[in-house]
Amino acid sequence: MAKYLLLKHYRGAPTPVNDVPMDKWAPEEISAHVQYMRDFADRLEGTGEFVDGQALAPEGAWVRYDGEGRSPVTDGPFAETKDLIAGWMVIDVDSYERAVELAGELSAAPGAGGQPIHEWLEVRPFLAAPPTISDCH
Repeated sequence: MAKYLLLKHYRGAPTPVNDVPMDKWAPEEISAHVQYMRDFADRLEGTGEFVDGQALAPEGAWVRYDGEGRSPVTDGPFAETKDLIAGWMVIDVDSYERAVELAGELSAAPGAGGQPIHEWLEVRPFLAAPPTISDCH
């Protein structure tokens, strides 16, 4: 089994087919979307492929170390950036092909008008081991 991270983006990915921002959806459309996500996770929990998943708020800040004895430096909020992560799901599957298949199903979550979003999801494998010097060249 291999773990994969499925990333949902607010922005920064190719435009989905049903390109209506969630803040323009009716309450029942949001409820249907959230229920689809829950049902998807429950189904994968039943097959042993679900590890974890969370939705993220658009607020946040960049943080970095600024030297010994100094407070961390922050920059943000970063709501204007292209790469805001809306949420994520970790799956543990037998193959990359299965990860892609599940991402395709997740992309069908309903949006405006109850129609599938056809959103782009980023599929990223977890490293099985730390990279070696030869991996960096």
